[in-house]
Amino acid sequence: MINYDPLFYPYASRRNAVYSSKGMVGTSQPLAAQAGLEILKKGGNAIDAAIATAACLTVVEPTSNGIGGDAFALVWTEGTLHGLNASGPAPKSISVEALQKAGYTDMPKYGLIPVTVPGAPSAWAALSERFGKLPLTEVLRPAIQYAEEGFPLSPTLGQYWKSAFHTFKSNVKGEEFANWFNVFAPGDKPPEIGQMWRSPAHAETLHSIAETKGESFYRGQLAEKIIDFFKKYDGFLSAEDLADYYPQWVEPIKVNYRGYDVWEIPPNGQGLVALIALNILKGFDFADKDSVETYHKQIEAMKLAFADGVTYITDSDRMSMSVEQLLSESYAKQRRGLITQEALQPEAGNPAAGGTVYLATADGDGNMVSFIQSNYNGFGSGLVVPGTGISLHNRGKDFSLNPKHENALQPGKKTYHTIIPGFVTKDNQPVGPFGVMGAYMQPQGHVQVIMNTIDFLLNPQAALDRPRWRWLKDKVIEVEPAFPDYIAQALSRKGHHIKRAQDSNGFGRGQIIWRNPETGVLTGGTEPRTDGQMAAW
Repeated sequence: MINYDPLFYPYASRRNAVYSSKGMVGTSQPLAAQAGLEILKKGGNAIDAAIATAACLTVVEPTSNGIGGDAFALVWTEGTLHGLNASGPAPKSISVEALQKAGYTDMPKYGLIPVTVPGAPSAWAALSERFGKLPLTEVLRPAIQYAEEGFPLSPTLGQYWKSAFHTFKSNVKGEEFANWFNVFAPGDKPPEIGQMWRSPAHAETLHSIAETKGESFYRGQLAEKIIDFFKKYDGFLSAEDLADYYPQWVEPIKVNYRGYDVWEIPPNGQGLVALIALNILKGFDFADKDSVETYHKQIEAMKLAFADGVTYITDSDRMSMSVEQLLSESYAKQRRGLITQEALQPEAGNPAAGGTVYLATADGDGNMVSFIQSNYNGFGSGLVVPGTGISLHNRGKDFSLNPKHENALQPGKKTYHTIIPGFVTKDNQPVGPFGVMGAYMQPQGHVQVIMNTIDFLLNPQAALDRPRWRWLKDKVIEVEPAFPDYIAQALSRKGHHIKRAQDSNGFGRGQIIWRNPETGVLTGGTEPRTDGQMAAW
C-alpha cells in the first residue's frame, strides 16, 4: 500500500481542493479573496495579500468584522513563525465598581460600554511595516474601491445582514445607534441579496489609514472623531486609550500532534483551548473517523479544555496559571485519565497540582499568513462612528463583573479573546495556515479540522466539508444536519445530550492552505458553509 502523506491524500469531497504554485488566497468572501490575489499579481507578497484581504473584508463582509475590530496573525517568513496580537485593552477609566454603581450585573452586549480599543488597523500597519513589499496605500486600494463604488451582497452575507438588522431593531435603543442604521440599513431596511451597497465614508477612513500607516486612527483625525463620539454619549474610551495603544509581537505557542507542530497565538486568545484538547487527544489511537469512540473522546477532551480555558485564560500578564503548566505532558495525562465511557460534567483542573472573518494567504516565495479579524458578535456593538464608516466591536462583552474571576474587568486589561489563527509546521518547515471562524466554535473547529487532516488523511477541502459537532454547555452537544444519525444516537447512549441543528450556522467557517515541501505546490480548501473562495494563481 502506498504510504500517502496525510496532508495531501485526495479524499473524496463535496468539491475539489484547489491547487496552485504562485500564490493562493482563501477567505469567506470571493471579492476579498480576489482583492488579495490582485495584490499578489502586482508584486506583493503573502503579507500584503493578507492585509488587502482583511481590509476588503471590512467592506464586503461587515456582518462579521470592521475597521473598529480586533485582529491576530501568524506569519511564516524567512524560516520563522511570527505572532501578532492586535487586540486592545479596556479603557483606563472603566472598572467593575463603576459599572455596578450604574446598575450593571453583567457586561452589556451593545453600546459604548463593551467597546475596547480596536486593534485591526494597527495590525495592518504593523504587518505592512515589518514584512510587506508594497506601500499600504497600494495594498488598501481594492478595499477603498469597493467602499466607493459598492458591491452586490452575496447569499450568506445577505442572510446575516438581515438577521443583524432585526436583532438591532429589537434590542438597541438610543440616539447613539442611529448611525448604524443610516450606514447599514439606509431607508430603515437592510440591503437584499444581489443589491448594491456602498459606504463612501468607509472609503475615506481606509484612505486615511493607508496614508498615515494607521496613525490617524490612534493619534490623529480619526481618533478625534472616535473620541468626540464617546464624549457625546458619556463613554469610557479616551484619547489616551487610543494614543497609548500598539499591537504586540508575541511568541506563538504549540503542541506536537503526531509529528506535526500545531501553533496558536498565546493568551489572551483562546487558541490555548485547542492545544489543551489536542494534547489530551494525542494519547489515544483513532482508527476510524466515523466511530462513536472517536467523537466521544473528541467531545470529552474539548469539554475539559474549555473548562480550563474559561477558568484561566485572560490577559497573559494576569493569568494565575501559565501556558506551560496547562500544556504540560503530566497535566495532559491527568486530564486524559478523566475520560471514561460516559459523558462527563466538565470542571477546570489544577495544573499547578498536577460574528469573525478568517483568511489564509501564501505566495510563491514561501511566505504564508494565517489571519483573523472580528467585531465579535456580528456587527459588534451596534455603533458606527459618524462620518467614518467605523463599525465598533463589542469585545469587552466577555469580561466578568465578578472581581474574583480570572477574567474580571480591570482598567487597561485585555479580555479572553475568541478569535484564533492556526498554523502547522513539520520538522521546522511550514505546512500552512488554517482557521475556523465563529466565536467559541473556533477551537472546536481547529481540533476537528486538524484531526481530519492528520488522523484521517483528508485533504483541505474534505477536512472542512465533514459534518461538525459543537459543545454548548454541560453535556449538551449540537450537531449539524448532516451529522450521522447512528453516531448521534450512540453518543446519546453515552450520556451526551444531543441537539440536531436546523442549519449550519454557528458551526464555523474556515479556510486551509497546505504547501507540499518537495514541490512547493499549494493545496487549498474553503467552507461550504459560507460564500468563500480560494483564489489561486
